[in-house]
Amino acid sequence: MADTTTAPSARRTELLELAYAYVRRNGLTELSLRPLAAEIGSSPRVLLFLFGSKDGLVRALLARAREEEIALLRRLREGTPAPSGLPAAGEHVWTWLSDPAHRPLLILWLEAYARSLLDPGGPWANFAATTVTDWLDVLATAQPESERDTPEGLTRRTALLAVLRGALIDLLATGDEARTTAAVRRHLHG
Repeated sequence: MADTTTAPSARRTELLELAYAYVRRNGLTELSLRPLAAEIGSSPRVLLFLFGSKDGLVRALLARAREEEIALLRRLREGTPAPSGLPAAGEHVWTWLSDPAHRPLLILWLEAYARSLLDPGGPWANFAATTVTDWLDVLATAQPESERDTPEGLTRRTALLAVLRGALIDLLATGDEARTTAAVRRHLHG
């Protein structure tokens, strides 16, 4: 079993990146170590050694996906200029979410989100809840301080997050960027 208390080896990091590219193309739901290992130039035995188990690999892949989400959130917080107000933050987030280049990551995110609800004790544990908290926290930074810590401030952030998440799911299902973008903008500015 791999020692997760030390820094990851270069080979582990390399295989994680290759596996991450693989699951972005193929998804996580039916992940099987044999085809994954064959495609990324490894073996199931090496993957099990480096990640401890299939669940350990899934957890590492989810953590890797979350790194991309956290990078977006960091850019929102540190943006120049930072989005001011929920409508501006919502517009900024939606522009990123609706970018076709991000679809593989977002499909993976949706898959992990749903799995964490269906299998709360597995490697997906808390993925959905953590994602909600991450997004609510970043949206809070776009609110005026006088509103941020109020029940109304939380309600407004929650409503915006629900609209963005719902529009994203609809966009991923239909590919209809014009309709979903119009709906998001109506909510933001209507």
